[in-house]
Amino acid sequence: MRAQPFSKDKDAPQRLWESIASGEPIQATVYRLETVTGGLRKVRYDHALACRQLMSADARLARLIERSGPFALRLKPTHSTFEALLESIVYQQLHGRAAKAIHDRVLDLFPDRVPTPAALLRLKAPALRAAGLSAGKQLAIRDLAEKCEAGIVPPLAKLHRMADEEICERLTAVRGIGIWTVQMLLIFRMGRPNVLPVSDYGIRKGFAMTFGKLRPGTPVTLADLPTPDTLKRRAARWHPWHSVASWYLWRASDMAMEGETPQARRNR
Repeated sequence: MRAQPFSKDKDAPQRLWESIASGEPIQATVYRLETVTGGLRKVRYDHALACRQLMSADARLARLIERSGPFALRLKPTHSTFEALLESIVYQQLHGRAAKAIHDRVLDLFPDRVPTPAALLRLKAPALRAAGLSAGKQLAIRDLAEKCEAGIVPPLAKLHRMADEEICERLTAVRGIGIWTVQMLLIFRMGRPNVLPVSDYGIRKGFAMTFGKLRPGTPVTLADLPTPDTLKRRAARWHPWHSVASWYLWRASDMAMEGETPQARRNR
């Protein structure tokens, strides 16, 4: 299989969403739509309390919550910081099936399919290339492994004791890891309750459908989407439950897609 090119843009998945507007969802959707299967676990924070407080604070968001149903975000099992970020890098710029196939081949290179920084650094470029990794992605995962070994990227136990802002600062030091990638880790692996990915296409589309004039089935342009500042102003009332509000904005975007006809999807 030919290795995929790797963009120097640290948040390449998000930029891809921006460029194709309402195109086929990629990695973020893989995380957010998982249900209670395959070892996924519930968040530890009180999401029922979060929903009550959000509904009290924002009437429009309350209507979205009522329409969307129960909060169903589940956390993907995470054995190590290295493992989680390795997967994020592998998945960048790829659709689900292709990314999973390459990720599976990469895991096959490790004893018991458990990736570690030391084992990665012992792997040769031809083995990684044969698994489907481009030269750029190989550089990114080697940089990740080196920074894990050096302690710049903390182990998972230490990461859980750190504030969101400090986690973002430490992890974005890695080649190929941008703020959006770290925010997805915070929400869907670490279960942090107060993260708002203002650059995420799905969040912005869901916001436009909930608080703007965008309607299901209509073409989406970047002009329809809110700026990060617009999102932040509205989201001030959602503190300290930005992650929960974000999940419902993703649901607004997903429900709109679910309601589209095949013809409307082809015309997007």
